[in-house]
Amino acid sequence: MVKRVALIKGDGIGPELTEAVMTVFEAIRADLEFIPCEAGYEWWQVHGGDSLIPKESWDKLSQSDACLKAPMTTPSFSGAPRSVVVSIRQRFDLYANIRPIKSFKGLTGPLGDVDFICVRETTEGLYSGIEHRLGDDVAIAIRKITSKQSEKVAKKAFEVAKEKGWSKVIVVTKRNIMRECDGIFVDAVNVVSKFYPNIVYEEYYIDNIAQQLVKNPQRFNKSVILGTNLFMDIISEEASGLVASIGCIYSGNFGDSYALFEPAHGSAPKYKGMYKVNPTAMILSGAWMLKYLGEGKLADIIFNSTEEVIAERKYVTYDLGGNASTLDMAKAIAERAKKLLSNM
Repeated sequence: MVKRVALIKGDGIGPELTEAVMTVFEAIRADLEFIPCEAGYEWWQVHGGDSLIPKESWDKLSQSDACLKAPMTTPSFSGAPRSVVVSIRQRFDLYANIRPIKSFKGLTGPLGDVDFICVRETTEGLYSGIEHRLGDDVAIAIRKITSKQSEKVAKKAFEVAKEKGWSKVIVVTKRNIMRECDGIFVDAVNVVSKFYPNIVYEEYYIDNIAQQLVKNPQRFNKSVILGTNLFMDIISEEASGLVASIGCIYSGNFGDSYALFEPAHGSAPKYKGMYKVNPTAMILSGAWMLKYLGEGKLADIIFNSTEEVIAERKYVTYDLGGNASTLDMAKAIAERAKKLLSNM
């Protein structure tokens, strides 16, 4: 049966990155049905409403096997609708955002080679959206942490470590200050850890791990870094800077029965229409989606082709030291993938 993929083209540079990943999919003749879904800030500016996602798109998402989403713009003004990805994560209970942080062959980052994975809880915490303005000059936000969601994301982190053959999970908290919220989170990790006797976990406070990541990031190699929503949003973004370009960082959002894949970076509206930005994160997000949908061989072909094109440095974008356009790089990856596929 052909798998159905909800495709959200995004804001800013999103549509050109979508064009790039589709160039690669067409080259390998991926047997997928892509269902375009309207959503995002640019759509909302035209249509308005209380959501950045129209009802028709929610229906398409519900009828799909996975979602591939390009970068979106999230408005920051008071009263604006909730972001697209937060809305989807909460609707489909996509409780674990997973972001691999791994150097590419021949492309060492500013602080040396790294290889670890960030796992972030993505349905609650300070992103629960529970905010109140108490007066003209006072507002509060509630950091909601539950044992249920904490245990689910902890299990995902330990499973990732087990699949990789790694023996350590790093748990990020600020438990010396937020004793109740982070206490619940660590208690959940402790419960889950008992089912993984070959994997140990260590607790780092958020300020310390932020410092350690720029002092000695290699200490986290072959580890999974796990934390609550806001903490790991920040830490995984910092960690992305250890790889030569955030344009290379892909991610997946996983629940028990659905997943959404997206680049780790934003919509970069100042580059819109310039076909300048790195398509790697979008292309590899698509490759990871293929693996999730059972097309592991095609996923490996895309990963290998992308790594080879980056290592050659002939058709790469400005952030990787080249002068290729978004589509030049995508076409080079597509041609390499087509060649690898024909040799199978």
